[in-house]
Amino acid sequence: MSGVPTAPRRTLAGVLAGAAALLLGSAGCVRLDEASAADITRGDPVSTLAAQLAGGSAISYTATYQVSGGGTATITRAQRPARTAYVYPGGRLIVTSTATIRCQGGNKAPTCVESAPDPAAATNLPRTSLITPEAVLEMLNAAAFDPDVTTTQHDTTIAGRHATCLGLSDVSGIEIAKFDVCVTNEGALASFAATIDDKRTDLALTAYSEQVTGEAFTLPPTAKVTDKRPR
Repeated sequence: MSGVPTAPRRTLAGVLAGAAALLLGSAGCVRLDEASAADITRGDPVSTLAAQLAGGSAISYTATYQVSGGGTATITRAQRPARTAYVYPGGRLIVTSTATIRCQGGNKAPTCVESAPDPAAATNLPRTSLITPEAVLEMLNAAAFDPDVTTTQHDTTIAGRHATCLGLSDVSGIEIAKFDVCVTNEGALASFAATIDDKRTDLALTAYSEQVTGEAFTLPPTAKVTDKRPR
């Protein structure tokens, strides 16, 4: 890397937590809106890809992914009202304008906690194999402001969707100095690859649909839910 960072390197948790400030204007839902993209000002491939990913929060879709360890994950976004559901091996997260629901365990009998709306909930899913679009956007934000970042760009097709891809390295100020990311034309995260905490993390889109069902936002009847919303 040709430059010396002027600020200490942040941990992954710090990077992901920083997205909270970018997402507070999302009216209580997980939304990569203009507030997130506003901090990206340079007209380069990193800025363009970040804006493309941010725009994906304004559409409805269901995306299925293959994740590290051989499992699958699903991200479902819906509008009117805006809400997002993330299902991944070992748990799920549902964020709406009225509540945030975090669950552990499989579909048979998950244990869930319902709390107040937390628009930053998806920026950090600890101990999971799902890297969310919110987390990737925060990494792209950091790379866009790094004058010494190295990028390689190419286009590809993933799960039948055209995608723009960037390989980034020498990113200053964050723990993950090297990663690869692809984003579909619609703005959905198509793939991500990096080494995090000495472990290879991979995510790849396997199916994409513009159809959204209400089941994605409904807990199984066997779920054990603790309501911690303010009264």
